[in-house]
Amino acid sequence: MDGIRVIGGKPLNGRVKVSGAKNAALPIMCATLLSDGESHLRNVPALRDIDTAAELLGVIGREVEPSPPRVRVGTGDVIPEAPYDVVKKMRASIMVLGPLVARYGRAKVSLPGGCQIGARPVDQHLRGLEALGAKIKLEHGYIYAEAGRLQGAEVVFDMPTVTGTENIMMAAALAKGRTTLVNCAREPEIVEMARVLNKMGAKVSGAGTAVMHIEGQDELHPFDHAIMPDRIEAGTYLVAAAAAGGEVTVENVPVESLEAVIVKLRAAGVILEPSGNDVVVAREGRLRSVDITTSPHPGFPTDMQAQLMTLMCMAEGTSTIKETVFENRFMHVPELVRMGADIETQGHNTAFVRGVERMTGASVMATDLRASASLVIAGLMAEGETIVRRVYHLDRGYEHIEEKLNGIGADVVRIHSLGP
Repeated sequence: MDGIRVIGGKPLNGRVKVSGAKNAALPIMCATLLSDGESHLRNVPALRDIDTAAELLGVIGREVEPSPPRVRVGTGDVIPEAPYDVVKKMRASIMVLGPLVARYGRAKVSLPGGCQIGARPVDQHLRGLEALGAKIKLEHGYIYAEAGRLQGAEVVFDMPTVTGTENIMMAAALAKGRTTLVNCAREPEIVEMARVLNKMGAKVSGAGTAVMHIEGQDELHPFDHAIMPDRIEAGTYLVAAAAAGGEVTVENVPVESLEAVIVKLRAAGVILEPSGNDVVVAREGRLRSVDITTSPHPGFPTDMQAQLMTLMCMAEGTSTIKETVFENRFMHVPELVRMGADIETQGHNTAFVRGVERMTGASVMATDLRASASLVIAGLMAEGETIVRRVYHLDRGYEHIEEKLNGIGADVVRIHSLGP
């Protein structure tokens, strides 16, 4: 099993470029199932999850050429089934369900796997499809969905769900008539999905707000689309630069999408100077503690909670971190404590971080994708050597992270065959 060794205490300087957004690319790859012909995706990151999505589309029967930053998806003999062996690798696999039942009238999709950061049930996906006329049953670990042509309807989500909103958007694009989605997720990736569906011939309005309207079409068309930059990768490099010190220019930053993160970083004393799509990051002296509470967009993103918590480990004062999106997302806390952090948790969703003046390298275990990034950042801050184990999580969401960090002055090396 691979690990990453980080030698801390080195300030970062130079330029680092943000890749395309994984969380936009994955559902857009699933959207190719809605049409025949060749669709082309550009600015696609080279990640394990992209490979898994390509494998899944291939198993379903589409011709896929994954050569990031380009991915071509062609036609083929489709079998509308997504088997457990592939789906277990990535929760986003559930997003083939809507396109398959809308286009082919049936789908058999394994219940998903992925990072263990909470229950993340799929009931919102299933209720949405039932509202559009699909018949759903769960048997032997699989979702079975059947329908004639789906019918437009009003779908009210119990809570904002990004993948649930995207799944029903795709299904509604081929449904007969008008669909209204209420209490939608408002993340930038939802807006990106709407752009693609509109390119395909659907009529989607209201993306980025709580209520969306979709006029379904009899057929949709293939598309060519450049994936938006990854706001979470961008935020991670902003935090890494602030943690290590120095001056870094982060290129290709979706500044508007990161407003909640930028506000907190500035409150902590980080110097951020946007210039077009670039942001110059620097800090002077010790940072100040800030409090954060995660919430759906446009609030502070849960996918940046672990990185900000790590930054606060050496900030002056005490920070209160509240996680309201997932119930099991503090698994990085014991690992940070091993490195000298002073963190006390209360229940499953509140942490008090008392800033310390010194952290030291240690052997730590990554438990999920964003926790992995937080531990690498901790290694940049700490004295001496840090070994981050189980970095296969990291490979799901950060393209060439070692090369990017080393390019701005870090000392980061991948270690192969490290053991469990």
